[in-house]
Amino acid sequence: MRVSRLSAGLVLVLMACGLLLYFAHVAFIPIALALLFALVLSGPVEVLHKHRVPRSVSAFVILAIALGILSVAMMLLWKPAQNLYAQAPTTIRTVKQKFEPVTKVMSRVDALGNAAGSIATSTSVRPGARIPAATVVPASSAGFLGSSLAAVGSSLTFVILTLFLLTGGPPMLARMAAAFASDLNASRVLTIIEAVRKEVGRFYAVTALINLGLGTLTALAMWQWGMPTPYVWGIVAAFLNFIPYAGPTTTLVIITFVASMTFPHPTRILAVGGTFLLFALIEGQIIQPLFVGRRLQINPLLIFLGLWLGGLFWGIAGVLLATPVLVALKVIAENVSNGRAALEFLGPNHETAAADRPLRSLVSAVGGRRRGDGRRKTDRRPEDALREVRT
Repeated sequence: MRVSRLSAGLVLVLMACGLLLYFAHVAFIPIALALLFALVLSGPVEVLHKHRVPRSVSAFVILAIALGILSVAMMLLWKPAQNLYAQAPTTIRTVKQKFEPVTKVMSRVDALGNAAGSIATSTSVRPGARIPAATVVPASSAGFLGSSLAAVGSSLTFVILTLFLLTGGPPMLARMAAAFASDLNASRVLTIIEAVRKEVGRFYAVTALINLGLGTLTALAMWQWGMPTPYVWGIVAAFLNFIPYAGPTTTLVIITFVASMTFPHPTRILAVGGTFLLFALIEGQIIQPLFVGRRLQINPLLIFLGLWLGGLFWGIAGVLLATPVLVALKVIAENVSNGRAALEFLGPNHETAAADRPLRSLVSAVGGRRRGDGRRKTDRRPEDALREVRT
């Protein structure tokens, strides 16, 4: 009886949290994105701080570089996006010409459906009765202005909060943890937060380098095949590859569609799509497990559910945050005493030592030395770690 009450209470709490995240997404999205950026960028900030650069200066420089890279990428994509929008009528006509047999079949199906609908409505609508026309409500400029101000406010909140999190660093986390717990519990919480920061930061740093290589190869291949604006497809491939499974699939669909609108021969179209598919398979099946490892891999079913729920609750921001949240949960499960069940639940089904052996043997010497150094650094009491971070 008590277990059922606890389960019902847990379900109610989860439902309440879900409703809160859904209806208050305007407030929570900038905070969640700031936490993600702070986790990813904290590594370079701490490296500069070790070289006696103040955290405030290093945080400002690293954040400015990251935002500058994003701004340059958006500027490079803006002009081609405008051209695609201007050529939309021509593209629609080309699509209609290429898919004319399919449209004929669909038009016949629609004609049969309309005929059946007219037979059904003829018995319920009186002769001569007029169906009221739908009223068209013009778009309000006040609504556009309100959404623009909300976007500006969210952007400023994101930048300011990220800067504060990077400037505070581990000492701020130590003070916050010590204020709500004893020294032993605070040091344990701080150890888990530090593990999440290091693992998620390393995961996204290596993934960013891999995606940069994938984008470069994609741009060169698209230039070789004669695709328009090949650098655009490299940027799209690099950024969308941060989203597992859905990102490369979306890139493949977009590239194949643009190739079908550009080239008349199916062989060329298949070659363009097949080239990117080959790159994506090599990156996902060889490069990613080799340099990132399978330890932080997540069950594909959970990734799909996370992407779907994230998109349902928070749109594009939720899709971007789904994977780092799952990775952070897996790192937390690895660093708590009773996290074995959660670790097995989050991990992929093929997560065994034998699955890692063929790829890990290529970098075993470097990896073993790095793990040995990490063990020697963390082989100390929690009280000493908390005291060192506070100072």
